[in-house]
Amino acid sequence: MTTLQHEVRQSKVQTQLGRAAVQIFAASDRMNQILIEHLDPAAWTAKPPTAKPPTAKLPGKARNIMPRNITTRTIAAIFTHMHNARCKWVRLTAPHLKVPRQLNRAHCTPQQARAGLAESAARCAEMLAEALGGGEGGSKNEGRVEKFLRDGWARPWPVGVEMLCYMLSHEAHHRGQICMLAHQFGFPLPVQVTSGLWNWEKLWKECGSSGGPGGDS
Repeated sequence: MTTLQHEVRQSKVQTQLGRAAVQIFAASDRMNQILIEHLDPAAWTAKPPTAKPPTAKLPGKARNIMPRNITTRTIAAIFTHMHNARCKWVRLTAPHLKVPRQLNRAHCTPQQARAGLAESAARCAEMLAEALGGGEGGSKNEGRVEKFLRDGWARPWPVGVEMLCYMLSHEAHHRGQICMLAHQFGFPLPVQVTSGLWNWEKLWKECGSSGGPGGDS
């Protein structure tokens, strides 16, 4: 294989990865939208029990610095946190993109959360396309994003599959919390909803990809 052939092959692989990343993140947000669609309104701002750390088992210094009460987020606060975290990723990683407005966890409605998440998902998709390639019609900014910065204190990472995995892990972690809290509050999500989160072929179609996972990459 010549150097040129290798470069062409690498470029093709990169484009396939970028397209897949955009589709996967769109499917991830579709899961969030489905949860909000089917959540009982009473669960949205229900107050979770306050978790108290076992400070008696901690060393003296640790007991002094640990907060007296660790409060668990409401479902509304979790969804707003997911949106606001995305806004931070875009602001720190791709500041040339339009950063969505943050949501207020104390006043956010389900409708506002759905709209905000849809917008931040679109910006994250643009960021992933610019970082990993595969934008529709070939993004003029492809390759412009070279580092992923997940927080102000964090060390930047070179863009790659790790960036996508981090973003997806954050989303999935909080979806698990939401499903657990809804159950604990007495408003469990229907089995059709929770099992539907694993029907990726349907999710892909709902996101505009007729080929299903891997089909359009």
